[in-house]
Amino acid sequence: MTIDKLCRRFWPVLAATALAACAGERLERHEYTEAHMGTQFRIVLYAGDPRTADRAAHAAFERIAELDAELSDYDEHSETSRLSAQSERGAPTAAIAVGDDLLHVLERSLDVSRASCGAFDVSVGPVVAVWRRARRQHELPDPRRLATAFESVGWRNIELDAAAHTVRLLAPRMRLDFGGIAKGFASDEALRVMRTFGVERALVDGGGGISVGRAPPDCTGWSIALVPFADEVDAIEIELENAGVATSGDESQALEIGGARYSHIVDPRTGQALTRRTAASVIAPDGTTADALATAVCVLGEGAGLALIAATPGSHARVTTLDGEHFKSCESPGFPALMLRAADRQAPSTSQQPRASSKP
Repeated sequence: MTIDKLCRRFWPVLAATALAACAGERLERHEYTEAHMGTQFRIVLYAGDPRTADRAAHAAFERIAELDAELSDYDEHSETSRLSAQSERGAPTAAIAVGDDLLHVLERSLDVSRASCGAFDVSVGPVVAVWRRARRQHELPDPRRLATAFESVGWRNIELDAAAHTVRLLAPRMRLDFGGIAKGFASDEALRVMRTFGVERALVDGGGGISVGRAPPDCTGWSIALVPFADEVDAIEIELENAGVATSGDESQALEIGGARYSHIVDPRTGQALTRRTAASVIAPDGTTADALATAVCVLGEGAGLALIAATPGSHARVTTLDGEHFKSCESPGFPALMLRAADRQAPSTSQQPRASSKP
Protein backbone atom coordinates (compact mmCIF):
# COMPACT_ATOMS: atom_id res chain seq x y z
CA MET A 1 0.00 0.00 0.00
CA THR A 2 3.75 4.66 0.00
CA ILE A 3 4.60 8.61 1.38
CA ASP A 4 8.33 12.35 2.18
CA LYS A 5 5.94 11.25 4.63
CA LEU A 6 5.44 12.11 8.16
CA CYS A 7 6.41 8.93 9.70
CA ARG A 8 10.01 8.89 8.64
CA ARG A 9 10.67 8.83 12.36
CA PHE A 10 8.34 5.85 12.60
CA TRP A 11 9.99 3.85 9.84
CA PRO A 12 10.25 0.25 10.91
CA VAL A 13 12.39 -0.22 13.98
CA LEU A 14 13.63 -3.80 13.77
CA ALA A 15 15.60 -5.57 16.43
CA ALA A 16 18.88 -7.34 15.91
CA THR A 17 18.83 -10.44 13.74
CA ALA A 18 16.79 -13.21 15.30
CA LEU A 19 17.33 -16.91 14.76
CA ALA A 20 14.40 -19.24 15.27
CA ALA A 21 13.58 -22.86 14.68
CA CYS A 22 10.80 -23.41 12.20
CA ALA A 23 9.89 -26.80 10.80
CA GLY A 24 13.41 -27.97 11.60
CA GLU A 25 15.04 -25.03 9.78
CA ARG A 26 16.74 -22.06 11.40
CA LEU A 27 15.42 -18.84 9.85
CA GLU A 28 17.39 -15.61 9.90
CA ARG A 29 16.04 -12.10 9.40
CA HIS A 30 17.34 -10.08 6.43
CA GLU A 31 16.53 -6.54 5.44
CA TYR A 32 16.88 -4.74 2.08
CA THR A 33 16.02 -1.27 0.74
CA GLU A 34 15.91 0.09 -2.81
CA ALA A 35 14.44 3.20 -4.43
CA HIS A 36 11.53 2.58 -6.81
CA MET A 37 8.32 4.39 -7.81
CA GLY A 38 9.53 7.65 -6.27
CA THR A 39 9.93 6.16 -2.78
CA GLN A 40 11.99 3.68 -0.79
CA PHE A 41 10.80 0.08 -0.95
CA ARG A 42 11.80 -1.92 2.09
CA ILE A 43 11.83 -5.70 2.32
CA VAL A 44 12.18 -7.69 5.52
CA LEU A 45 12.28 -11.45 5.14
CA TYR A 46 13.20 -14.63 6.98
CA ALA A 47 15.19 -17.29 5.14
CA GLY A 48 17.26 -20.34 5.92
CA ASP A 49 20.46 -18.99 4.38
CA PRO A 50 21.82 -15.66 3.06
CA ARG A 51 22.01 -16.83 -0.55
CA THR A 52 18.29 -17.64 -0.66
CA ALA A 53 17.49 -14.34 1.03
CA ASP A 54 19.59 -12.33 -1.42
CA ARG A 55 18.16 -14.09 -4.47
CA ALA A 56 14.57 -13.65 -3.29
CA ALA A 57 15.03 -9.96 -2.49
CA HIS A 58 16.83 -9.29 -5.76
CA ALA A 59 14.06 -10.92 -7.77
CA ALA A 60 11.42 -9.01 -5.80
CA PHE A 61 13.09 -5.66 -6.51
CA GLU A 62 13.44 -6.60 -10.18
CA ARG A 63 9.70 -7.20 -10.30
CA ILE A 64 9.00 -3.83 -8.65
CA ALA A 65 11.28 -2.10 -11.18
CA GLU A 66 9.48 -3.86 -14.02
CA LEU A 67 6.12 -2.60 -12.78
CA ASP A 68 7.52 0.91 -12.31
CA ALA A 69 8.60 0.92 -15.96
CA GLU A 70 5.10 -0.16 -17.01
CA LEU A 71 2.85 1.87 -14.71
CA SER A 72 4.67 5.18 -14.21
CA ASP A 73 2.93 8.35 -15.38
CA TYR A 74 6.18 10.33 -15.00
CA ASP A 75 8.11 8.27 -17.55
CA GLU A 76 6.93 9.21 -21.04
CA HIS A 77 8.23 5.88 -22.33
CA SER A 78 6.21 3.71 -19.91
CA GLU A 79 3.37 1.59 -21.23
CA THR A 80 0.93 3.72 -19.23
CA SER A 81 2.20 6.99 -20.71
CA ARG A 82 2.16 5.57 -24.22
CA LEU A 83 -1.42 4.40 -23.73
CA SER A 84 -2.49 7.81 -22.42
CA ALA A 85 -0.78 9.53 -25.35
CA GLN A 86 -3.07 7.73 -27.77
CA SER A 87 -5.98 9.88 -26.57
CA GLU A 88 -4.07 13.04 -27.44
CA ARG A 89 -4.13 11.99 -31.08
CA GLY A 90 -7.89 11.61 -31.08
CA ALA A 91 -10.70 10.08 -29.05
CA PRO A 92 -12.28 7.65 -28.79
CA THR A 93 -9.13 5.71 -29.53
CA ALA A 94 -9.00 2.45 -31.39
CA ALA A 95 -8.68 -0.71 -29.30
CA ILE A 96 -5.10 -0.69 -27.96
CA ALA A 97 -3.36 -3.91 -26.96
CA VAL A 98 -1.89 -3.80 -23.44
CA GLY A 99 0.20 -6.14 -21.34
CA ASP A 100 -1.01 -8.38 -18.55
CA ASP A 101 0.09 -6.08 -15.72
CA LEU A 102 -1.50 -2.93 -17.10
CA LEU A 103 -4.72 -4.78 -17.89
CA HIS A 104 -4.84 -6.29 -14.41
CA VAL A 105 -4.28 -2.97 -12.63
CA LEU A 106 -6.90 -1.30 -14.81
CA GLU A 107 -9.39 -4.05 -13.99
CA ARG A 108 -8.72 -3.72 -10.26
CA SER A 109 -8.91 0.07 -10.50
CA LEU A 110 -12.25 0.06 -12.26
CA ASP A 111 -13.64 -2.38 -9.70
CA VAL A 112 -12.86 0.13 -6.93
CA SER A 113 -14.18 3.01 -9.06
CA ARG A 114 -17.52 1.26 -9.43
CA ALA A 115 -17.71 0.34 -5.76
CA SER A 116 -16.79 3.88 -4.63
CA CYS A 117 -18.99 5.69 -7.19
CA GLY A 118 -15.91 7.31 -8.68
CA ALA A 119 -14.16 8.40 -5.47
CA PHE A 120 -11.20 6.36 -6.73
CA ASP A 121 -10.42 7.01 -10.39
CA VAL A 122 -7.12 6.43 -12.22
CA SER A 123 -8.23 8.77 -15.03
CA VAL A 124 -7.76 11.72 -12.63
CA GLY A 125 -4.25 12.31 -14.02
CA PRO A 126 -4.95 15.56 -15.95
CA VAL A 127 -6.35 17.24 -12.83
CA VAL A 128 -3.60 15.86 -10.58
CA ALA A 129 -1.03 17.37 -12.96
CA VAL A 130 -2.66 20.81 -12.57
CA TRP A 131 -2.61 20.56 -8.80
CA ARG A 132 1.02 19.35 -8.82
CA ARG A 133 1.97 22.47 -10.73
CA ALA A 134 0.01 24.58 -8.25
CA ARG A 135 1.98 23.12 -5.33
CA ARG A 136 5.27 23.78 -7.12
CA GLN A 137 4.26 27.37 -7.88
CA HIS A 138 2.62 27.80 -4.48
CA GLU A 139 -0.53 29.20 -6.04
CA LEU A 140 -4.06 27.96 -6.64
CA PRO A 141 -4.71 26.46 -10.08
CA ASP A 142 -6.06 28.66 -12.83
CA PRO A 143 -9.82 27.85 -12.91
CA ARG A 144 -9.87 27.62 -16.71
CA ARG A 145 -6.88 25.28 -16.80
CA LEU A 146 -8.50 23.13 -14.13
CA ALA A 147 -11.83 23.04 -15.94
CA THR A 148 -10.16 21.99 -19.18
CA ALA A 149 -8.26 19.21 -17.42
CA PHE A 150 -11.43 18.01 -15.70
CA GLU A 151 -13.08 17.41 -19.09
CA SER A 152 -10.70 14.48 -19.60
CA VAL A 153 -11.51 12.79 -16.28
CA GLY A 154 -13.96 9.94 -15.81
CA TRP A 155 -13.45 6.23 -15.15
CA ARG A 156 -16.33 5.39 -17.47
CA ASN A 157 -14.13 6.70 -20.30
CA ILE A 158 -11.89 3.63 -19.92
CA GLU A 159 -13.24 0.69 -21.87
CA LEU A 160 -11.64 -2.71 -21.30
CA ASP A 161 -11.91 -5.89 -23.30
CA ALA A 162 -10.27 -8.44 -21.02
CA ALA A 163 -10.65 -11.29 -23.51
CA ALA A 164 -8.93 -9.33 -26.27
CA HIS A 165 -6.42 -7.69 -23.89
CA THR A 166 -7.30 -4.24 -25.25
CA VAL A 167 -8.22 -0.81 -23.90
CA ARG A 168 -10.06 2.12 -25.49
CA LEU A 169 -9.89 5.65 -24.11
CA LEU A 170 -13.09 7.49 -24.88
CA ALA A 171 -12.20 11.07 -23.90
CA PRO A 172 -9.51 13.34 -25.37
CA ARG A 173 -6.24 14.10 -23.55
CA MET A 174 -6.68 11.41 -20.92
CA ARG A 175 -3.81 10.72 -18.52
CA LEU A 176 -3.87 7.62 -16.37
CA ASP A 177 -2.39 7.94 -12.89
CA PHE A 178 -1.86 4.76 -10.86
CA GLY A 179 -0.38 6.59 -7.87
CA GLY A 180 -3.17 5.30 -5.63
CA ILE A 181 -2.78 1.60 -6.45
CA ALA A 182 0.56 0.81 -8.14
CA LYS A 183 2.66 0.62 -4.97
CA GLY A 184 0.19 -1.74 -3.35
CA PHE A 185 0.22 -3.98 -6.42
CA ALA A 186 4.03 -3.86 -6.55
CA SER A 187 4.27 -4.90 -2.89
CA ASP A 188 1.90 -7.81 -3.52
CA GLU A 189 3.92 -8.90 -6.52
CA ALA A 190 7.17 -8.69 -4.57
CA LEU A 191 5.69 -11.06 -1.98
CA ARG A 192 4.52 -13.42 -4.73
CA VAL A 193 7.98 -13.52 -6.30
CA MET A 194 9.68 -14.25 -2.98
CA ARG A 195 7.35 -17.19 -2.38
CA THR A 196 8.78 -18.82 -5.53
CA PHE A 197 12.10 -18.95 -3.65
CA GLY A 198 10.44 -20.56 -0.66
CA VAL A 199 10.38 -17.30 1.31
CA GLU A 200 6.93 -16.92 2.85
CA ARG A 201 7.72 -14.92 6.00
CA ALA A 202 8.23 -11.47 4.52
CA LEU A 203 7.11 -7.84 4.68
CA VAL A 204 7.22 -5.35 1.79
CA ASP A 205 6.82 -1.67 2.64
CA GLY A 206 6.17 0.48 -0.42
CA GLY A 207 6.31 3.77 1.46
CA GLY A 208 2.83 3.89 3.01
CA GLY A 209 1.36 0.68 1.71
CA ILE A 210 2.54 -2.57 3.27
CA SER A 211 2.02 -6.18 2.20
CA VAL A 212 2.86 -8.98 4.62
CA GLY A 213 3.09 -12.74 4.25
CA ARG A 214 3.28 -15.33 7.01
CA ALA A 215 4.20 -14.09 10.46
CA PRO A 216 7.84 -13.98 11.59
CA PRO A 217 9.10 -17.01 13.50
CA ASP A 218 7.64 -17.33 17.00
CA CYS A 219 5.25 -14.43 16.32
CA THR A 220 1.53 -14.38 15.63
CA GLY A 221 1.81 -11.57 13.08
CA TRP A 222 3.69 -8.51 11.89
CA SER A 223 3.32 -5.53 14.23
CA ILE A 224 2.62 -2.34 12.27
CA ALA A 225 2.37 1.19 13.67
CA LEU A 226 -0.24 3.49 12.13
CA VAL A 227 0.51 7.18 12.61
CA PRO A 228 -1.70 9.23 10.27
CA PHE A 229 -0.72 12.66 11.67
CA ALA A 230 2.67 13.70 13.03
CA ASP A 231 1.27 15.22 16.21
CA GLU A 232 -1.44 12.63 16.87
CA VAL A 233 -0.77 11.17 20.30
CA ASP A 234 -3.20 8.28 19.88
CA ALA A 235 -1.09 6.28 17.44
CA ILE A 236 -1.91 2.59 17.39
CA GLU A 237 -0.36 -0.71 16.43
CA ILE A 238 -2.03 -3.55 14.60
CA GLU A 239 -0.98 -7.13 13.98
CA LEU A 240 -1.34 -8.71 10.55
CA GLU A 241 -0.51 -11.85 8.64
CA ASN A 242 -1.08 -12.52 4.91
CA ALA A 243 -2.71 -9.13 4.33
CA GLY A 244 -2.16 -5.57 3.16
CA VAL A 245 -2.45 -2.22 4.92
CA ALA A 246 -2.22 1.31 3.55
CA THR A 247 -2.63 4.81 4.99
CA SER A 248 -3.59 7.78 2.86
CA GLY A 249 -3.67 11.41 3.94
CA ASP A 250 -2.23 14.87 3.42
CA GLU A 251 0.28 15.10 6.25
CA SER A 252 3.23 16.25 4.14
CA GLN A 253 1.94 16.87 0.60
CA ALA A 254 -0.36 19.87 0.71
CA LEU A 255 -0.70 23.44 -0.50
CA GLU A 256 -1.45 26.10 2.14
CA ILE A 257 -2.78 29.43 0.90
CA GLY A 258 -4.86 32.04 2.70
CA GLY A 259 -5.34 29.89 5.76
CA ALA A 260 -6.71 26.97 3.73
CA ARG A 261 -4.94 23.65 3.21
CA TYR A 262 -5.32 21.85 -0.12
CA SER A 263 -4.39 18.18 -0.04
CA HIS A 264 -2.48 16.34 -2.76
CA ILE A 265 -5.51 14.03 -2.85
CA VAL A 266 -7.99 15.19 -5.48
CA ASP A 267 -11.67 14.30 -5.59
CA PRO A 268 -12.06 12.84 -9.11
CA ARG A 269 -15.76 13.68 -9.06
CA THR A 270 -15.13 17.44 -8.77
CA GLY A 271 -11.50 18.01 -9.74
CA GLN A 272 -10.94 19.83 -6.44
CA ALA A 273 -8.25 19.04 -3.88
CA LEU A 274 -9.51 17.92 -0.48
CA THR A 275 -9.50 20.66 2.15
CA ARG A 276 -10.61 18.65 5.19
CA ARG A 277 -7.88 17.05 7.27
CA THR A 278 -8.52 13.34 6.93
CA ALA A 279 -6.36 10.22 6.98
CA ALA A 280 -7.55 6.68 6.37
CA SER A 281 -5.81 3.43 7.29
CA VAL A 282 -7.25 0.43 5.48
CA ILE A 283 -6.57 -3.26 6.05
CA ALA A 284 -7.51 -5.63 3.22
CA PRO A 285 -6.70 -9.14 1.99
CA ASP A 286 -3.94 -7.69 -0.22
CA GLY A 287 -1.95 -4.49 -0.64
CA THR A 288 -3.54 -3.61 -3.97
CA THR A 289 -7.00 -3.40 -2.44
CA ALA A 290 -5.80 -1.61 0.69
CA ASP A 291 -3.93 1.02 -1.35
CA ALA A 292 -6.89 1.90 -3.57
CA LEU A 293 -9.45 1.83 -0.77
CA ALA A 294 -7.37 4.14 1.44
CA THR A 295 -7.56 6.87 -1.20
CA ALA A 296 -11.26 6.26 -1.81
CA VAL A 297 -12.09 6.47 1.89
CA CYS A 298 -10.22 9.78 2.22
CA VAL A 299 -12.24 11.20 -0.67
CA LEU A 300 -15.57 9.84 0.58
CA GLY A 301 -15.11 10.87 4.19
CA GLU A 302 -15.94 9.03 7.37
CA GLY A 303 -19.56 7.97 6.79
CA ALA A 304 -19.52 6.91 3.14
CA GLY A 305 -15.95 5.68 3.47
CA LEU A 306 -16.73 3.22 6.25
CA ALA A 307 -19.83 2.12 4.33
CA LEU A 308 -17.54 1.26 1.40
CA ILE A 309 -15.32 -0.74 3.74
CA ALA A 310 -18.33 -2.59 5.12
CA ALA A 311 -19.28 -3.58 1.57
CA THR A 312 -15.77 -4.86 0.76
CA PRO A 313 -15.20 -8.39 2.10
CA GLY A 314 -12.19 -8.83 4.37
CA SER A 315 -11.54 -5.09 4.72
CA HIS A 316 -11.34 -2.90 7.81
CA ALA A 317 -10.53 0.77 8.29
CA ARG A 318 -9.78 3.54 10.76
CA VAL A 319 -10.56 7.11 9.70
CA THR A 320 -8.93 9.97 11.59
CA THR A 321 -10.01 13.58 11.16
CA LEU A 322 -8.52 16.76 12.58
CA ASP A 323 -11.17 19.18 13.78
CA GLY A 324 -9.46 22.32 14.98
CA GLU A 325 -6.88 21.03 17.44
CA HIS A 326 -8.64 17.77 18.20
CA PHE A 327 -8.34 14.37 16.56
CA LYS A 328 -11.35 12.15 16.06
CA SER A 329 -11.12 8.53 14.98
CA CYS A 330 -13.82 6.13 13.82
CA GLU A 331 -13.32 2.49 12.99
CA SER A 332 -15.14 -0.23 11.12
CA PRO A 333 -16.51 -2.98 13.40
CA GLY A 334 -13.71 -5.47 12.70
CA PHE A 335 -10.82 -3.05 13.14
CA PRO A 336 -10.42 -3.12 16.96
CA ALA A 337 -9.82 -6.88 16.92
CA LEU A 338 -6.59 -6.25 14.98
CA MET A 339 -5.25 -3.65 17.41
CA LEU A 340 -2.54 -4.62 19.85
CA ARG A 341 -3.33 -3.91 23.47
CA ALA A 342 -0.82 -1.80 25.39
CA ALA A 343 0.05 -4.87 27.46
CA ASP A 344 0.95 -6.79 24.29
CA ARG A 345 3.40 -4.18 23.01
CA GLN A 346 7.09 -4.47 23.62
CA ALA A 347 9.64 -1.70 23.62
CA PRO A 348 11.29 -1.43 20.17
CA SER A 349 14.72 -1.79 21.74
CA THR A 350 13.89 -5.20 23.19
CA SER A 351 11.29 -6.61 20.84
CA GLN A 352 12.31 -9.24 18.34
CA GLN A 353 9.13 -8.70 16.36
CA PRO A 354 9.56 -6.67 13.17
CA ARG A 355 7.71 -3.38 13.20
CA ALA A 356 6.74 -1.25 10.27
CA SER A 357 5.02 2.08 9.92
CA SER A 358 2.25 2.88 7.49
CA LYS A 359 2.60 6.53 6.49
CA PRO A 360 0.09 8.84 4.75
